[in-house]
This record gives sequence, C-alpha cells and structure tokens, in this order.
Amino acid sequence: MSCTEKRISKTKLVKGDILYSRVGASYGVAAIFDKEEEYGVYVSLTHIRANQNLDNIFLKHFLNSPKARIQAEQGVFQGGGVQNLNVGVVEEFNLAFPSKIEQTKIASFLSTVDEKISQLTQKHELLGQYKQGMMQKLFSQQIRFKADDGSEFGEWNKFLLGDCVDILTNGLSLDQNMNGNGFKVTRIETISNFNIDLSRVGYVDTQSDISSYRLVVGDILFSNINSIAHIGKVVYIDKDYDIYHGMNLLRIQFKKNLDKKFMFYELSQKTFKQHFESIANKAVNQASINQTALKKTELCAPCLEEQIKIANFLSAIDQKIEVVAEQIEQAKTWKKGLLQQMFI
Repeated sequence: MSCTEKRISKTKLVKGDILYSRVGASYGVAAIFDKEEEYGVYVSLTHIRANQNLDNIFLKHFLNSPKARIQAEQGVFQGGGVQNLNVGVVEEFNLAFPSKIEQTKIASFLSTVDEKISQLTQKHELLGQYKQGMMQKLFSQQIRFKADDGSEFGEWNKFLLGDCVDILTNGLSLDQNMNGNGFKVTRIETISNFNIDLSRVGYVDTQSDISSYRLVVGDILFSNINSIAHIGKVVYIDKDYDIYHGMNLLRIQFKKNLDKKFMFYELSQKTFKQHFESIANKAVNQASINQTALKKTELCAPCLEEQIKIANFLSAIDQKIEVVAEQIEQAKTWKKGLLQQMFI
C-alpha cells in the first residue's frame, strides 16, 4: 500500500454525508457529499454522518455557523506550521437542536438562501465573462460604434504609451518609527482585481510638499514592482483621494485627446497583462518593469468620440457587476445573521 493510500479513509462515502475541512487556513467549512460514486476521504477532511435524530443539511448549516466557528477556533492548533482541527475536538462541539421536523424546515429555508447566493454568484461570473468577451471584440474592432448621426468612425491609430502619458513615481518615504511626529499618510501599496489596498500608513516630514502626489480622478495606477502575478495590473482612480501611491506603483496620467477610462480598459486586457509579464525583469520573489520598456508599449485607439462610447459601454457593465457583487455580500451577511440567531 502506498503512502497516499494510507491517508485515504476506508469508510465509504454515502450521498448526504458531510465533509468538514480540518487542516489548513480553510479549516472549519462543511459541505454535503452529493454524488452516487464511490470516493475515499483524504486525511485533511472529517467524514461526518448524521444519525437519525439529526437532519444532515441542518447539521451542515450548524457546522458553518458562527457558533461552530468559534468552537473550531478554540480547538484548532498549529501542527508543523499548519492549522489542525482534531476529530475529537469536532466531536465535542456543543449543539442544541429542535425536533427533526423543525430541523428540516430550517434546513430547507437556509438552503433556499444558499440557492439565491449561488444564483447571484453565477450571474456575477456570467457578467464577468460577458465583459471579457465584449472587450475582446471591441478592442479587436470586431464591433464598432457609430457616431450619433449614424456615420462611421475613422480608423484606429497606433501609438506608443510613452508618447501620450506622463508617468509619475512617488518620492515619498514613509517612516513607521516617527511615532506621530510627522504628517500621517495613507499609501496604496497593492493592486488586486482592480481594487486598491489602503492598509499601509506611515509618516513623512511635515515640511514635505506632498500635494503633487495626491491621487485625482482619472489617474491610473500601474503595478511595476511586484510578484509576476500582480505585475502589470492597473486600477482606475474614480475619485479624489487624500492618499498616495507607493514606490512599487506608477501613476499614469494620459494627455489630451485620449479618454482616461478607455485607456484603463485597454490596458486591463488580458493580452496587455501577458505583454507586461513578458517584458518584466524577473527575480526570485519579485518582478519589475522599467519605465523605458513600459513607454515602448504599443497602443491603438479610435477618435475621442468612439473612445468615450466604448468606455461608457464597459462602465455600464461594470456597474451591473458591482450591483450583483453587493447583492451577494448582502445575502451572505443576512445568512450569517440568520445562522447567528438560529444557533445560539
């Protein structure tokens, strides 16, 4: 028997059994096994089968409730640098439950909430796929807009990024050890999924002129020093911020006759992400792009009027995606509140 086989449970899974994660950062998550095929259970999972007094779906929701989470956090331990939750700890979870009939009604109601979240999640994914498909067609010119009078727009023009932008670096040096004796500054350090992380705070000398580093609407931040996964990511600044970009980000300002939102969408294409990865200087834990290489990036754009139409069209899709994302978070928050009240 191989080492891998030794780590597989011999207990046969039955449809309706519960699998509960107990190893790693994602410990304490339960799911229903819903297949008819034969599977074994890996050591990182706890195999749970509800007895005749418990509805299995009710039990799954309990295991995913805040009350069970608290008990899991109290029982977890570090083993070899990895979080572990022993089966014995799970067996000692404190659970109060109503009659089997009421359990089933609660489980059915919570499953309806889960289905709603699943539908919203699928809608969010489909909108994202639709946006990517439309971006590909718009920027490859398979789809063209027309002028308001019905006439055709002219051909797209090619140009180099360096010919149409000002690229600014942030010369601010943050000192975490000034103990509040300087001017407190919040600085963007990371871009992820077109969002910005505002967790970095430090201090600069109060005599420093930081007005020129302030972010304004239309600025685009470009990740030029980061892991290869993040290199070349861009984010559009949609409001004025009293925050500043870090040394691992470039601040790009486009010149006249170019719509800033259009340029953001062009640079956020997957093809450009791949291009930036290909021209990056790669180190062990970090990659970088110098401004000279970045400025040689070739872009292509139509007249300003068509740029605006494309940007508005894609922005409208983004707004729909944001609405659905908010609905998902609201539904998850509502479900969490329900679980909090049901499993006291």
